[in-house]
Amino acid sequence: MSLVNEQAAFLLDICKLVPYATSLGFVLTGGELERKIEMQRIYIQTGRSKTMNSMHLKKIALDLNFFKDGKLIYDIHILKPIGTYWESLNEKNRWGGNWISFKDVPHFERYIP
Repeated sequence: MSLVNEQAAFLLDICKLVPYATSLGFVLTGGELERKIEMQRIYIQTGRSKTMNSMHLKKIALDLNFFKDGKLIYDIHILKPIGTYWESLNEKNRWGGNWISFKDVPHFERYIP
């Protein structure tokens, strides 16, 4: 599948994720989708990222902000059902909260090597 088709499929899955999270009582706002290579280098230098193979560079990753009762939620246990739902939509979908060495709870991506 071409990168354009992967990007389109990714966004269609995001369109499913948002109403699902909303049905659980969350208010969502968007974070970073596109990232330039220079910013990725800064993120690695500052410890915000561990790889130069970020799916943000391919525009197939999105950081989402989850709010409940006006408070920003980063708790991995609270957001786990949303991550599980995301990964159930497609075998390529990965949630940063399930990563082993580096937890990135607001991160949702479509992984392509």
